[in-house]
Amino acid sequence: MSELVGTWRLARLALRRDRIGLPVWVLLAISLAAGPAGSLADAYATAEKQREYAEGVGSNPAAAVFSGPSLGVEHLGGIVVKESAVWVLLLVAITSIMLVIRYTRTEEESGRAELVTAAAVGRHSRLAAALLVVGVADLLIGLGAAAGLMGAGLSGAGSLAYGLGVTMVGWVFAAVAAVTAQLVEAARTANGIALAVFGATFLLRGIADSASVANDGTGGVRLLAWASPTGWFYQLRPYAGERWWVLGLAVLTGAVLSGVAVALSQRRDIGAGLLAARLGPPDAKPGLATPLALAWRLQRSGLISWAAGVAVGGAVLGSLAHDITDMVGQNATAAKAIRQLGGADVLVDSYLVWVLRILGLAAAAYAVSAVLRLRSEESGLRAEPVLAAAVTRTRYALSHVLVAVFGVVVLLLTAGLVVGLVHGARSGDVGGELPRILGAALVQLPAALLPAALAAALFGLLPGATMVGWLFVGVILLIAQLGPVLELNQWVMDVSPFTHLPRLPGGDVTAMPLVWLGALALLLGAAGLATFRRRDLDTA
Repeated sequence: MSELVGTWRLARLALRRDRIGLPVWVLLAISLAAGPAGSLADAYATAEKQREYAEGVGSNPAAAVFSGPSLGVEHLGGIVVKESAVWVLLLVAITSIMLVIRYTRTEEESGRAELVTAAAVGRHSRLAAALLVVGVADLLIGLGAAAGLMGAGLSGAGSLAYGLGVTMVGWVFAAVAAVTAQLVEAARTANGIALAVFGATFLLRGIADSASVANDGTGGVRLLAWASPTGWFYQLRPYAGERWWVLGLAVLTGAVLSGVAVALSQRRDIGAGLLAARLGPPDAKPGLATPLALAWRLQRSGLISWAAGVAVGGAVLGSLAHDITDMVGQNATAAKAIRQLGGADVLVDSYLVWVLRILGLAAAAYAVSAVLRLRSEESGLRAEPVLAAAVTRTRYALSHVLVAVFGVVVLLLTAGLVVGLVHGARSGDVGGELPRILGAALVQLPAALLPAALAAALFGLLPGATMVGWLFVGVILLIAQLGPVLELNQWVMDVSPFTHLPRLPGGDVTAMPLVWLGALALLLGAAGLATFRRRDLDTA
């Protein structure tokens, strides 16, 4: 029997199961790619404004850490790549990873894969179906993005390079996830390893691109961009003299990784991983007797990973704060762009506001993932045995919410400490910089908790719609990055809770917005706990 028998049927099953989620993901990614083009075309309609952008944001090494190198930013196409591509790449790469793990390792973890393979299904058909579904979805995103950008008046070659570059990144990280799915037994661990690979390569790309824009990095530093699939997207050079051969590099890498995944899958049993899981003690520790202890045990490894990521990001971005004035020099446009992003009067303070805002958004994303662990425990049938004991629903749900709140505090403390120490050491004033930056980080607590509170409310009221919490985080990210540049209406900016925070460090502290944000988060969280008590468990 062929090793791929049943692949098409399994692909159809995956499409059937995700008939709503997959189209939403594809349309959202296309919208992120093509949607800003019209607004950016209006904002930078003249050659003079495009030149000002190139001299401002385009010449800012700090911006290059996150949004890539400045290739062709003296024209509208390059500006679109600079402003929108990073968000599309993040969405496509992360979602591709999570979907491949969902179709492979999660199915094994739940026991459904064993039932499927008992039928006339080839050994590698599940893996092939997962890569096929995700690969086609990535291709549709790429073609849709290209069509949307061409519809906005951008050149056909550059738009096609943009779209295929996005597809390329999705394919590579889907193959990365296919490999990690063979290594470990737990789906969350497989996701974590693949996302760690993505984060590490994204960071390498940021360091290389920052050095390239600053024009002070060695050749070796700039070559780090070639170690990152997201760096390959920019090396493809959409709208800046396309280099089509880079696509072949990605296709080759994806094919090699897929072959490695197939070879590894032959060496393990269904449900097992190549790296054997460590056996736990025969008896649980007394400390695990409470729902809070169980929630902490389930979520502590994730919090450690998030804290490590925030620490690395804070160290890299914080190290640039001391030199930001020299980087900008006499470029008034660049200084204006940084002040727009941060909102403070002093240039260094405005940059620090932006850095802490990005790290605060990371804390908000962690909080949403921690709260949504409730949903995965419920749908995975692990909540029922816990609730069958002498545990109330309120205590059970509240335990995960408290872990989320604690995690946000830890991440904000980490961000404040790392950025404060790094910037203070470089400026020679640790004693002065550390307290004010740490306070500025902690001020973001109510805003960072609000998306998690919304996720908690949806978990109680509409458990099938909990992904709206992630959508809210995405909207906040877009507003934070594109809102000031595009000068969006104030009512749009007000959708983000971070808009209402004091501009710290350097600004004045106003307590009322913090009180209102905290009260709203508390109200939404309480609503989620109350409605969870009154509904049936939903395992769909």
